Amino acid sequence: MSGLLVLLAQGTIFFVAMAAIFRSRKTIGIGVFFCVLGAMHFLETYLAAVFFIELPFGLISPGSTVMFAGKLAFFLLLYMKEDAESMRQPVYGLLGGNVLMVILALILRLHTPAAEMPGFNPDLRFLDQMGVLMVWGTALLFVDLIAMVLLFERLSQGKGLAVPLKIFISLAVVLSCDQAFFYAGLRVISGVPISAFYGGWIAKVGAAAFFTLMLSLYLRFARDVGLPARPHGMGDVFDRLTYRRRYEQLVEMVGKDTLTGLDDRGRFDTAGPQALLAAARAGQAVSLMMIDIDQFKAVNDRYGHPVGDQIIREVAAAIAGVTRSEGMLFRYGGDEFALMTRLSPTDAAPVGERVRAAVAAADYDAVDRPVTVSIGLAGFPADAADFASLLMRADAALYEAKARGRNQVALAADDAV
Repeated sequence: MSGLLVLLAQGTIFFVAMAAIFRSRKTIGIGVFFCVLGAMHFLETYLAAVFFIELPFGLISPGSTVMFAGKLAFFLLLYMKEDAESMRQPVYGLLGGNVLMVILALILRLHTPAAEMPGFNPDLRFLDQMGVLMVWGTALLFVDLIAMVLLFERLSQGKGLAVPLKIFISLAVVLSCDQAFFYAGLRVISGVPISAFYGGWIAKVGAAAFFTLMLSLYLRFARDVGLPARPHGMGDVFDRLTYRRRYEQLVEMVGKDTLTGLDDRGRFDTAGPQALLAAARAGQAVSLMMIDIDQFKAVNDRYGHPVGDQIIREVAAAIAGVTRSEGMLFRYGGDEFALMTRLSPTDAAPVGERVRAAVAAADYDAVDRPVTVSIGLAGFPADAADFASLLMRADAALYEAKARGRNQVALAADDAV
């Protein structure tokens, strides 16, 4: 088989296999895609260093032309379909693993000589060379990805450039620069001839055209998430290439109710039992108030759900305004809230009354009717010995407050106050 056919067969098989895995990432997990990329990293570097096909325009390495260029193309696809944060994860993993490999290989030199084995003897010099090349190649890959993303985003800010053209320019430019720097490393370590430089450069530009065609077909026919709706600025790209933004987003989002900004039901279910356990150890009391907006269904039916959502936000703000130092406030669900305080039911009752009064006194411009809440209050350990029982007693007290006319506080162990 001729050299060009070998490269074409490798490129086709590589792309089809990787595209199938990438397309299934929502089902099998994106980690599978990352592992496949990582598993081929050693072979890619090895072939790029020692295996060349001679063509009329120079020496071509399948490892560099097919596997590395294809990997770069899939990183660009990963960026377009996911984000830069997902794209950087395997790069950090590869770089860390390569550095660790070099360190472990150096430690092996402390024990010399190695035991003789028939037919197989360790070649630590080869391992050193491969380790250095893999670290160098992965460091270049990291720089390549930043440059590719910035170039792709800059091209996206212009008008009139089709997506395939933006892909090709991004790949061709980055692969050309990578060829110069990776060849420099090869030249120093293994002394490859200059024909491997210009032959590899021509082949990589051809690989950029091939993988652009394949990516365009994938984007055209694969049923998947589309391209980003708008280009991002240069600073925004660098921001997303750091851990800070994702960490801050996760901290802000996990356990928060999106409508009110309060802690959500999940945090309530976790924090509630923990609060009771801590109180039991310290010999303290805990009170739970279940707070429900009176006749909220009528608000939704008359004014619509957007107004209903606004009322929920305003009620949440009114409650939070008078309970910031009193305990933990949660949105339990729908139009219901939960407030936990480290007070006995007797001491917590005035807090409940302040909540009721604050909600009733607040301005609700979107509706022309009063907005009030009913509150059920129960205490630990006075009314219940565990969290489930405490929630049940507070909920029963809430229904008692509603049965007595709404807009009031009812204690589990007493009459409405």
